[in-house]
Amino acid sequence: MLEIKNVSKLYGRLEALKSVSLSIPQGEIIGLFGENGAGKTTLMKCILGFLPYHGEITLNGEEITEKNIAALSFATCEHSFIPNLTPKLHAEFYKEHFPKFREKRFKILMEFFELPMNKPVRSFSTGQKNQFEVIMAMCQGADYILMDEPFAGNDIFNREDFYKVLLGILEPNETVLLSTHLIEEVSEFVGRAILIRKGEIVANTSMIEIEEQGENLMSYIKKSYNYKADRVGRAISELEWEEE
Repeated sequence: MLEIKNVSKLYGRLEALKSVSLSIPQGEIIGLFGENGAGKTTLMKCILGFLPYHGEITLNGEEITEKNIAALSFATCEHSFIPNLTPKLHAEFYKEHFPKFREKRFKILMEFFELPMNKPVRSFSTGQKNQFEVIMAMCQGADYILMDEPFAGNDIFNREDFYKVLLGILEPNETVLLSTHLIEEVSEFVGRAILIRKGEIVANTSMIEIEEQGENLMSYIKKSYNYKADRVGRAISELEWEEE
């Protein structure tokens, strides 16, 4: 269980996270949704220990340190791979440092996305780099796989294929926490939705509960955010009025 208790994060005077508390059990695909600047990336980086914060984050009741950090992996559009190394050398490096590295899964995913094993990753296209970033996060052997906008630069067909592969290869103890703006695309694949707005958790519910309310994921998010559908029309009307 990944436990987040009263976590706050300040950037100067800006409160990026405001007493966030969450319990994330193993064995789920969870969507983390919010506007730009809502706190999604900050929350993930606090979990991973990349940023200092106030509050408490524990994994199975223990503080996250170098002793248990391998239970967490991270795929980010900022990239964490070593550009001059080939995928083959990345795999060798991971096998040395992560005893649970999933070599068979690595080979299957590399073949599925038709990525070259012996070319430096810096020579990959943007989409290929993002695919490789996700592959390494999924093959590390972590129990919790955090993904922050991992599909940037990939076309819709590659993204859809990846969602299907994700469902097919994850084991019961693996949890994916996926931050993305592609809400409608992932709605069929996530089992739970966590909504964050201005640094606060505004909803945390299962897709079953959303469907029981007669909602789909997009309508549920708009309702939770009190989205005003007429705001575009009002803005255009005001601009037209000024121009007259």
